[in-house]
Amino acid sequence: MARSRYDIGLDRVAANFTALTPLDFLARSAAVHPERSALIHGARRQSYAETFARCRRLAGALAERGIGIGDTVSVMASNVPAMFEAHFGVPMAGAVLNALNFRLDAPTIRYMLRYAETRLLIAERTFAPVLREALAGMDPPPYVVTVGDEPAAADAVSFGDEDYEPFLGRGSAEHPWVWPEDEWQAISLSYTSGTTGEPKGVVYHHRGAYLNALGNVLMLGLGPDTTYLWTLPMFHCNGWSHIWAVTAVAGTHVCLEQVEPAEVFRLIAVEGVSHMAGAPIVLNLLINAPEADKRRFEQTVEVATGGAAPPHTVIAAMEQMGFRVTHLYGLTECYGPALVAEAQSHWAALPGDERAAEMARQGVRHQAVRGAVVADPETLRPLPADGQSMGEILLRGNTMMKGYLKEPAATKKAFRGGWFHTGDLGVTHPDGYIEVKDRSKDVIISGGENISSIEVENLLYRHDAVLEAAVVAKPDERWGESPCAFVTLKDSAQGIGEADIVGFCRQHLAHFKVPSTVIFGPLPKTATGKIQKFALRERAKNL
Repeated sequence: MARSRYDIGLDRVAANFTALTPLDFLARSAAVHPERSALIHGARRQSYAETFARCRRLAGALAERGIGIGDTVSVMASNVPAMFEAHFGVPMAGAVLNALNFRLDAPTIRYMLRYAETRLLIAERTFAPVLREALAGMDPPPYVVTVGDEPAAADAVSFGDEDYEPFLGRGSAEHPWVWPEDEWQAISLSYTSGTTGEPKGVVYHHRGAYLNALGNVLMLGLGPDTTYLWTLPMFHCNGWSHIWAVTAVAGTHVCLEQVEPAEVFRLIAVEGVSHMAGAPIVLNLLINAPEADKRRFEQTVEVATGGAAPPHTVIAAMEQMGFRVTHLYGLTECYGPALVAEAQSHWAALPGDERAAEMARQGVRHQAVRGAVVADPETLRPLPADGQSMGEILLRGNTMMKGYLKEPAATKKAFRGGWFHTGDLGVTHPDGYIEVKDRSKDVIISGGENISSIEVENLLYRHDAVLEAAVVAKPDERWGESPCAFVTLKDSAQGIGEADIVGFCRQHLAHFKVPSTVIFGPLPKTATGKIQKFALRERAKNL
């Protein structure tokens, strides 16, 4: 490549180039707004100055134990201050943060700790039973720092090597935290859900975390008056980078350990919450909460939701309660959000159902994503923006993962052709907005016809009695496959059976798309509220 004359003699030096890292967001907010509340957890209110000091103490304590660049520190905790502090303190020591899904079983946790070669584990005591079992098979086990009170029961067995607060005391508030020499340096390790085979370790870098956080600031309109309620698990893609994003604008983080509708409504009203996020299940919980638990509030609360597109009825119901929903799309491999259903001014004049349909699409790339296309997965040729031509959603840019830890072949496959292959099938509409139609493995092929499970699910959500729905392929001797619907009814639903659901679908769908079978009951979910279709497919096979 020929060099531009503007590059000759004009080099990168310390004065004009530094590695991008989200760690500097905390340093800046503490310097500019030292007394502003960074964290609220129950009665505890912690300023940015205090939070910065505590994160530096954590970095210093880790360094004292010999933990540094390339070492893994795992954390198993709910949305408590220690989990937030680890997102800064661990990489401030040069180490890599591995936030664990606390709803997994002991063998899976053991696998993750071994795979990451975890040196130190910060763990909330409430998870001691599963962690004891997980650590029992490890030789040597990681050093365990515990968060929370000792169990009160007289026969309770103590857990861990050291408590979190004394451990912080080993470090200094003036500890010289590590600014990465290379912004490509790993900052965190997250695991995929492992729906097929063992979970993969997804490695993030400082540059991607920095840029995705700023993309979230622009995408969600975060600012100095932001008060963010943690209804999203902090372990999930590092809280979709919102831990770093809200900190970048010196906003306030309100910690919430469990999503209970009454407490969510109370905190929104009392703390003046402006933003929150979560899977569609969180929206459903709020919509269907008892009226006694709901509270009115003056502000409009911005809600970011990911996963399956929220049905039209869900968006409308949230708006009636004072929320404004923004639909996002992303995966673990792209730091969480990558596409956003960014509102257009003319949508406001559309009838309710039409506007909700526009908002429920996955949308356009956010500012930190270089490219997003729907293309033929083999030729990589972009498909027409006609809302009909279905292909794979491909992404590229600085907010894609470094790759899968210890999985070079899987990394190469995921990045083939210079794009990240999401495995999701979608279409591009004439206005450039992308809409997911299905996971490639979730398309139902019945008698040679392709059926989008999402299309059928969206219709089911329009039924007044349906709380949740999922549609998968069921083996069919005649057609090869047929749609099988799994439905959870609202508590208020009375006398609804399979014939009612099938009849409703027949009114709105082509005959071949109508579910041949309807199963009622609760749906299996991941810790982040996503419906586990792989489990439903197994059930459908045995019907």
